[in-house]
Amino acid sequence: MESGVNGQKNSFLESFFKLKDNNTNVKTEILAGFTTFITMAYIIFVNPSVLRIAGMNSAGVVGDAASKFNVGSDPIVSAVFVATCLAAAVGTFIMGFYANLPFAQAPGMGLNAFFTYTVCLTLGFNWHQALTAVLTSGILFIIITVTSIREKIVDAIPQNLKYAMSGGIGLFIALIGLKSGGIIVSNKSTLVGFGNFAQPGTLLTIIGVLIIGVLMARNVTGSILIGIVLTTLIGIPLKVTSLANLHIFSAPPSLAPTFAAFDFSGLFSKGGTSIAGAILSFVMVVITICLVDLFDTIGTLVGTATKAGMVDENGKVLRLKKALICDAVATTAGSFFGTSTINTYVESTSGVTAGGRTGLTAVTVGILFILSLFFSGLVGVVPSQATAPALIIVGALMMGVIKNIDFGDFTEALPCFFAISLMAFSYSIANGIAVAMIIYPIVKIATGRGKELSPIVYVLAVLFVLRYLLLPFE
Repeated sequence: MESGVNGQKNSFLESFFKLKDNNTNVKTEILAGFTTFITMAYIIFVNPSVLRIAGMNSAGVVGDAASKFNVGSDPIVSAVFVATCLAAAVGTFIMGFYANLPFAQAPGMGLNAFFTYTVCLTLGFNWHQALTAVLTSGILFIIITVTSIREKIVDAIPQNLKYAMSGGIGLFIALIGLKSGGIIVSNKSTLVGFGNFAQPGTLLTIIGVLIIGVLMARNVTGSILIGIVLTTLIGIPLKVTSLANLHIFSAPPSLAPTFAAFDFSGLFSKGGTSIAGAILSFVMVVITICLVDLFDTIGTLVGTATKAGMVDENGKVLRLKKALICDAVATTAGSFFGTSTINTYVESTSGVTAGGRTGLTAVTVGILFILSLFFSGLVGVVPSQATAPALIIVGALMMGVIKNIDFGDFTEALPCFFAISLMAFSYSIANGIAVAMIIYPIVKIATGRGKELSPIVYVLAVLFVLRYLLLPFE
């Protein structure tokens, strides 16, 4: 009997998502959607926590001091929560209905860190201008995807550098988590050092890392989300978690504080710099957003699709162009809602492993994100010490790809080393990418291997050199 709702033949779901052609059924797809959602739902808690440090809070505080504001009672942070859910839902719905692929989308880890720690904290843009950069990159994504330029750029970047970017972002995210949780603190003598493990907040972070680590080691579905919840509960007797603003079920907060909150005019007078300098800085931000999202999304799509067997005889992801368009449109929509760049989540692998093969899996995830809008009160009680372990664990998972880097070839190892190390040591994803892109052609030319690199790499290298010469990073 053909798959369908309650066994009905030729049902709408069967015909629209081509379930039989993909050897699946409604029950399997829905369960796969639940599995994917559970594994990536932590972004609902983590994304507002990261973006509020960029000044997306009512007091406009930029930096770690922003963490003292209660998420649930702050209208701007609450709006970021709504933006996170809506952007994830829209991107995932498009992936399901348009591309008919089982991949979920949401604000990307790493890209939200770049938004906060590089664009806002380091380069001095306010969050309105940062959202403008996200909007610009989204529109650019749509253009270069439709014209297939996006795929050509991805093909031009050395594979080792792609691995290094992912690993470097992982190390950077882990450092943010360690710092946010009080495990790593500043030290005048050694630059950094261990925090005070007797402090309740630091102790709670360590407990959270151990909980999620054990759950991950035992392959428990939804390990990160479960870990955040358990860590939050343990924080109650430690007096780190406050239940003062707890509301289990409530109407979705207003999106007004962040909706279409762009600032185009301010881009040309940022920090008193020249117009040319401000424009160049903005262009470099957009380019970096594009590069990071390019490699992150492509890597996730290729890895997950290969695991699911959704590739052609040449190993190319089925309906890849449609998937990339979904990513581009979602990023553009997300900027209007008020959140950082959207990309495809590697956690989609969990749903694929559970049997998800079509867009019905993605649509299920999207519906669950919409339902999450009615539980915003839960976000307010989650302390930063409960989300910090999630950052650390996600960082550890992203670091795994560096095993694929060819460290035996020094012309590959050196640029990759700088990409990985400088993202963390300079507290900037952009710096790591820029320096790596500059060093790559230099070492290749010096060894007579300049032809190994695409002309696109040389163009990017020149752009980054100009960025440093004309407007060095602060």
